[in-house]
Amino acid sequence: MWFYEGWWCKVWPGRADQRAIVGDVPFLPAWAVTTALVAIGLAEVALGLWVLSGRRARAAALVQTVLVAGFNAGGLLFSPGQIDEPGRLLTQNLAFVALVWTVAETSAKGAAR
Repeated sequence: MWFYEGWWCKVWPGRADQRAIVGDVPFLPAWAVTTALVAIGLAEVALGLWVLSGRRARAAALVQTVLVAGFNAGGLLFSPGQIDEPGRLLTQNLAFVALVWTVAETSAKGAAR
């Protein structure tokens, strides 16, 4: 998910809805939208690499949870008109976070053996 959302949706080629959501962030000048979008996308790709590494799985799960919650809150707060189905977004991301923590706990138990 982090590679798709980061690389494809924000860096290359980028999606118009993602650009619009970031563009609606208050106090972010229009000239900084592309830079912010690319920075967020590259950070998401880096997070995906961290997750794949399997290192510090619980810390990675916590970071993912905070980012998903923050991105959802920001999108719904600053750009609600850009999100077609907020209920679907929240349900999908709740399932994703549950999966993140399931993997983290499974990894932690495997590492303890």
